[in-house]
Amino acid sequence: MYINEPMKKYLDDTASGEPTPGGGSVAALVGALGAALTSMVCNFTVGKEKYKDVEAEVTEILSQAENLRGDLAELMQADTEAYSQVSAAYGMPRKSSKEKEARTAAIQEALKAALQVPLKAAMRCYDVLKLNEPLVEKGNSNLISDVGVAVALAESALQSAALNVEINLVSIKDEEFCKGVRETLDPIVAEGTKIKAEVWEKVMKVITG
Repeated sequence: MYINEPMKKYLDDTASGEPTPGGGSVAALVGALGAALTSMVCNFTVGKEKYKDVEAEVTEILSQAENLRGDLAELMQADTEAYSQVSAAYGMPRKSSKEKEARTAAIQEALKAALQVPLKAAMRCYDVLKLNEPLVEKGNSNLISDVGVAVALAESALQSAALNVEINLVSIKDEEFCKGVRETLDPIVAEGTKIKAEVWEKVMKVITG
């Protein structure tokens, strides 16, 4: 699994001519980095006398951020596995009409399964963004730029994961399924963009005075 291997291998494999890891996996990795920075801000806040009034809240944020970091790291790997299933479906034989029908059905099911990974990643990245809303005011002020980087990464990862959902949706023929996915995805993408902009503005005000 990539999460247990050197970062160089992941970067080399991403840059190679192989199809995985691709954009969906990279989106999850970027989201995990955003969650990691969120945790760092919390770790520099918890236990400090200056922030004892918000320690309980920040401790809870830290717990959630760590859970999200773990989830996104797993999704980084899961995306490569999901793509392999799609690739296998496209590689099925299609000489006879029966084979063609079986191949088409397998592709549709594989695409539906594959988009669940970036969809989950998008939702987790949205959660990372939400965690930073209170941190911009309650986290250690010495790490205010890290809050900004965390939301920038999380929002970028959210948008990237959403793009990987869309690329699967365009090939799925089940209109009701597609509608349901978009009803889940579109609101968090819009809200995530709003949260990032608001937090970023607050961060810049603190930095520039």
